[in-house]
Amino acid sequence: MSPHRPAARTALLLSIAAAAVLLAGCADAGGLRGAGPTPTAVGPVRLWPGLPPVTAPPFDYGESDTERVPGVSLPDGDVRKTSPVAVLQAEVAAHPDQVTGADGMYEETARAIRDCGRRPKGCPVLRPYYRDLTGDGKDELIVGFTMPDQQVGLRCYMPENGGLTRIMSTSDQVVRVELAGRDLIVRVVSAGIPGYEYRTAWSWDAQQRTMLPKKDEIIRVKPAAPPGTPPPGDDSAAPEEPAPPEESEQGPSVVSGGSPGASVSGASPAPAVSGESPAPAGPGESSAPAASGAPDPR
Repeated sequence: MSPHRPAARTALLLSIAAAAVLLAGCADAGGLRGAGPTPTAVGPVRLWPGLPPVTAPPFDYGESDTERVPGVSLPDGDVRKTSPVAVLQAEVAAHPDQVTGADGMYEETARAIRDCGRRPKGCPVLRPYYRDLTGDGKDELIVGFTMPDQQVGLRCYMPENGGLTRIMSTSDQVVRVELAGRDLIVRVVSAGIPGYEYRTAWSWDAQQRTMLPKKDEIIRVKPAAPPGTPPPGDDSAAPEEPAPPEESEQGPSVVSGGSPGASVSGASPAPAVSGESPAPAGPGESSAPAASGAPDPR
């Protein structure tokens, strides 16, 4: 046996041991680790399986109703070429006695809409927004109008066959309206549950060819801290200087001098940002100026 072989064997064993230590260290640093036992998946359990099947249809709230707007012509399907006031006036004329339900409105609101041309300052129609809600590559017209008791009416219109078809109509005490993708999200006050809001996502349904309230939620609303409130954990006894007046969040502008209604987010007037742009001001239409903060007196 060569006298150098035991030394070579010893060096080889030391190299293997060092590599094992390095591999063990790498495993500790980035290897997979168990997260504990996986809970058993529990599927839904049907309660009272012996209940008889429903034979009477539920009450129809008119949520899936659609209607062609009479007297409005759009040969090229561009909803920006029509006036939201003219669209609502056409619907009011078609339903002169209907003041309740999803299609109706207060008589005083219908009267104010009819008089938008003569009395623009009292027109309740809000600035329109545009978004492709159906996925066909053409924008829909989204219209809002204020009503008594802090109610806001919301309607969506789809260009179709050279005219307009109303594909959504609802009204409520709206807190905020948002656009997320092709969904129109409406947030309203929660009756009887302080600190919460109802949030409904209206989405296009190709089977019914209308916008349906496909998702309803009740969400917790975090109350805003009063101005000048110190952040949590600040135990300083030194009095704070009064904060300057904050900028108020501006709701959507009002067409024809109507009063502001619910705020709309997600539909920036700049087309480069979100694809929506406000309608050009027509005869008798005006937009409310943007709100600005008060200058600091110091």
